Amino acid sequence: MATSGAELDGVLSATGGGVLVRVKVLAGSSRTKVAGVLGDRLKVAVSAAAEGGKANRAVCELLARVVGVAKRDTVVATGKAQPLKTVKIMGAKLCDVTKRLGEALSRGG
Repeated sequence: MATSGAELDGVLSATGGGVLVRVKVLAGSSRTKVAGVLGDRLKVAVSAAAEGGKANRAVCELLARVVGVAKRDTVVATGKAQPLKTVKIMGAKLCDVTKRLGEALSRGG
């Protein structure tokens, strides 16, 4: 079943030069994947530990792969030391990010 753009309302927002993604990170998970939507956050599971920026890098790499942008175009904008983060995807369009994340959610990560 396809995920609607409405499910991602509050999770995604357009900003100057890109898209902001509000995430809840589950570090130290068994798999790295987009795990679902939890309220106004995209739930992202990463196998990397939450130490030394490893989980942040894993989140950025995952979102870059899912959305189809270069890793260098994803950065943790807020919450670097917290599980609740905002990731900026630079140069992306809101409609494209919504579509790609919806597809990832539909196939389970």
